[in-house]
Amino acid sequence: MTKKLDGKICIITGGAGSLGLATARLFVAEGARVMLVDLDAAKLERAAESLGSEVAYIAADVASAEGVRGYVAATVARWGKIDVLFSNAGNFGTVAPIEAYPEEVFDSVYRVHVKGAFLACKYAVPHLADGASIVITSSVAATRGDPGVYAYITAKHAQVGLMRCLAKELAPRRIRVNSIHPGPIDNGFQHAVEADLGQIIQRDATAFFDELIPLGRHGTPAEIAQSVLYLASDQSSFTTGAMLMVDGGMSG
Repeated sequence: MTKKLDGKICIITGGAGSLGLATARLFVAEGARVMLVDLDAAKLERAAESLGSEVAYIAADVASAEGVRGYVAATVARWGKIDVLFSNAGNFGTVAPIEAYPEEVFDSVYRVHVKGAFLACKYAVPHLADGASIVITSSVAATRGDPGVYAYITAKHAQVGLMRCLAKELAPRRIRVNSIHPGPIDNGFQHAVEADLGQIIQRDATAFFDELIPLGRHGTPAEIAQSVLYLASDQSSFTTGAMLMVDGGMSG
């Protein structure tokens, strides 16, 4: 049986986190070679060792042009091309009233999510094979507004605008550009968010989110990775400019 990503060269930013790692594991199982990118070199090394010889890694700041040029160049030098770009790095920021929201936190979140995705595409696109796929990790947050979540929700909306512009520009090369929109995921990133939010709303934030999700639970990194695989592979050959919701019905 043909593997869905047989011979494909993939870059995954945020590669040492739970979603990046779950996606890399699935991509490798489907025949891909993967360059993992993250800030933490030690975590990257452990992640790569757990995935085998088809995985390489490079530590980089995804919002630095120098860092992005570096991971793109390293991928091309090693494997000669790029077939899948999964822009997945992210941070949350905080929750606070508008008058108290820290400007430096807003800048940091926007820098990672929006500038990071912009730079990834700016420097990777010239090396993408025709018919390649770009997937940007957004969030259910891109479909809603919530008090105090100024940096994260704004950044996630902005990623959709970036995705739509790219989808139009790159269509003549058959390069598909889509965003994936998870709801709450059972991972360390979400647990940290819920610990902070729980103090603000004075209740169990995990249970609070589960009540907002029609399927009644958080997703798992492995479930989200399956949807990333769909967008990365030729299964989605006629899908571009789309927001794929993987949120248990939360945005419905």
